[in-house]
Amino acid sequence: MSTLPEPLPLIELNDPLFTQYGVELFLYPLYLNHPTISGNKWFKLKYNLQEAKKLGQKTILTFGGAWSNHIYATAAACKEFGFSSIGIIRGEPTPELNSVLTFAENCGMQLHFIDRTSYKNKESQVFIRNLHQQFGEFYLVPEGGSNFPGVKGCMEIMNNIGDFNYVCCSCGTGATLAGITLSLKPDQKAIGFSALKGGEFLKEEVNRFRKEQKLEMKSAEEQFIIQTNYHFGGYAKSTSELIDFVKHFERQHTIPLDRVYTSKMMFGIYDLIGKGFFQKGEKIIAVHTGGVHTSNPGKEINQ
Repeated sequence: MSTLPEPLPLIELNDPLFTQYGVELFLYPLYLNHPTISGNKWFKLKYNLQEAKKLGQKTILTFGGAWSNHIYATAAACKEFGFSSIGIIRGEPTPELNSVLTFAENCGMQLHFIDRTSYKNKESQVFIRNLHQQFGEFYLVPEGGSNFPGVKGCMEIMNNIGDFNYVCCSCGTGATLAGITLSLKPDQKAIGFSALKGGEFLKEEVNRFRKEQKLEMKSAEEQFIIQTNYHFGGYAKSTSELIDFVKHFERQHTIPLDRVYTSKMMFGIYDLIGKGFFQKGEKIIAVHTGGVHTSNPGKEINQ
């Protein structure tokens, strides 16, 4: 898991709104970078799997919800690169697995369901020790792949993109945004769009991830902001306004948006353009991090 198959071209989006305000908006389609390990997941898993191999670990254990894009991608990556995999799934098992968990199981992932209360303790040492007692040795990848190796991988997302003024991405944990900020030039800025209600904490999380890299900061804290006004009620929630926007966007551009992350980011970008947030002549990159791997697009999935 070293390099992507080939560079992805930017997609220029056209809309009368952009002409009116004199800005350019390009979409970076990471969801096309791999058939199954797509979007930011490739970058978050890349160095995690390399580290697991370096340590001689043969099993990857990770966490996610029943519609988790991270579970989907991790299962696919483990199958492709020769690891066994265990998925700790939030919630009770159902008589029939959904399409995401069916895919993960078909990739060889061992699924283990736990109740939501217990799931909240997944980062505690006692909880992890109990997992080792139950499953033996494994390399642990946190939910969403949001750790030091994951952020390191996300630093490569903007490689070879060229000049731009703003880069935008959706935020759940802040790890992807943290990696992107560490690759910025001094005159570039990043905007993270929180998919969570009460996402103000994400600024602190992004800075924590940045500091963990122990690198000379390539960008200042002032070079990124978190937009918290586009959560549409909270994680995996939406409104008729958001749904109408997604339908219009997909008809206009024939580009899919998931309802949890990328749809909220794109809505926010359009709204900010209409409010004059961006200056005339500025170039904006919207990073499409994926989140569309499901045979049931009406269901919400997470990153």
